[in-house]
Formats: sequence, C-alpha cells, structure tokens
Amino acid sequence: MTTNVPTPWTRRLQLLTAAASAVFTLGTALQTFLIINLEMIEHSMRLAGLSAEEAAGAAPGLLTFLRGVGGVFIAGNALGLLAPRGWTWVFWVVLAVNLGQAAGPFGMIPPEVYEASLDLYGPAGLLPTAVTDGGAALLVIVLLVSLAVFRRPWARSPYEKGR
Repeated sequence: MTTNVPTPWTRRLQLLTAAASAVFTLGTALQTFLIINLEMIEHSMRLAGLSAEEAAGAAPGLLTFLRGVGGVFIAGNALGLLAPRGWTWVFWVVLAVNLGQAAGPFGMIPPEVYEASLDLYGPAGLLPTAVTDGGAALLVIVLLVSLAVFRRPWARSPYEKGR
C-alpha cells in the first residue's frame, strides 16, 4: 500500500507557499484597490490610442471588471494560507491561481497599464504587480519542480512507510 509520506521538504514547501500567499494577497489588494483607479485606467486607455472622451466612457466599466478579477485573485491567494494543512486541493488551487497571476506580464496585461502606473506613481506603482506576478512565477516553478521530483503535491514521497 502506498501513502503520501512527508519528506524533509514537505513542511518547508507548505510554509513557503503560505508566506508567499500572504504577500501575494496583500500585493494584489494594493494593486486592485490603490494602484488601479479611474485615473490610471483612463490614462492607460489614452496611451493605447483612445480619445479622452472614449477613455472616460469606457474606464468605469473596465475598472469594475478589473476589480472583480483582482477580488478573485485576492481570494485565491488567501486560500494559499491553508497550505500548512497539507490538503491536496490547496496545492492545485495555489498552482492554478499563481499560474494565472504569473501570466500578467506575459501578455494578459497590456503594456499601457504598466506605463500608466509608472507615469502616475513612479516605480512604486509597479512594485505590487512586480512582487505578486514575479513572485507567482517563482512559486509556480518551485511547485512544479517539487511535483516533478516527488510526483505528489506538497513534496510528499509516494513510497510506503518504512522503506
């Protein structure tokens, strides 16, 4: 009978995931409710080629949508705080959420959004997204390497106890 036996890496991976999830939850909340505002959305739309009138008309709807997406990522990242419980479903949720978050800089978020953040807030405007999206990419790599090495979520061994 095979079981999922903890390895020396199991608890470390779970604690790393929980800590990263806490940082990503906070960073995503900052990005969603502080950096992303009507002024930034309108500015990014003008940078993308819309007129001031078109941007002003479309920005409120886009802001609502982006805050909704941000809320989903906040909730998903918060679920990662359950990683120390060792539940398999948490591993898969964390992997999926962080894959989605890491996709932002790779075409999911238009470059004009980053440019508008930089214009309005300077480098501090890019910090939350750099931490959350870049950190998410690193966490995905760590989780996938762990999965490839141990062939089980949370760096657990597939071998029977006592072997």
